[in-house]
Amino acid sequence: MEKNNFIIEYSDINCLDFLKTYDRHMKSDMIPIKIQNKEVIVVKEMGKIFGWLRFGYFWDNIPFMNMLFIFEEYRMNGIGKAMVDFWEKEMYKKGFDLVLTSTLSNEHAQHFYRKLGYKDSGCLLLDSEPSLEIILSKKLEKNL
Repeated sequence: MEKNNFIIEYSDINCLDFLKTYDRHMKSDMIPIKIQNKEVIVVKEMGKIFGWLRFGYFWDNIPFMNMLFIFEEYRMNGIGKAMVDFWEKEMYKKGFDLVLTSTLSNEHAQHFYRKLGYKDSGCLLLDSEPSLEIILSKKLEKNL
């Protein structure tokens, strides 16, 4: 797959069934609300969705990326970076200068986010999780 063949855009209601099927980290009745609030971004090739980015707001005022997922066969092509770049630009346009995300300490994603300029900003340890949750932050710059 070449990078030029995919489209990154906000999800719309036509993506609902896909997201209800594949995004199992959120209650399915919340997905339409996230779509309506423009808090889900999808990546498509020839109309077929193969990844999504979902976010909310930490303390109700700092964009927090809750989920970035790309089907395995589409990984390692710069798509994840492109999706994060799209999201960061959108957040900057909305007037935000800081964004957050998190990942478990035993997941490879922490290295991906650090390569994109995210800095370790704290951690959280929940009884139900096997590993430490690393909180990462990034200051958004005008040159996005």
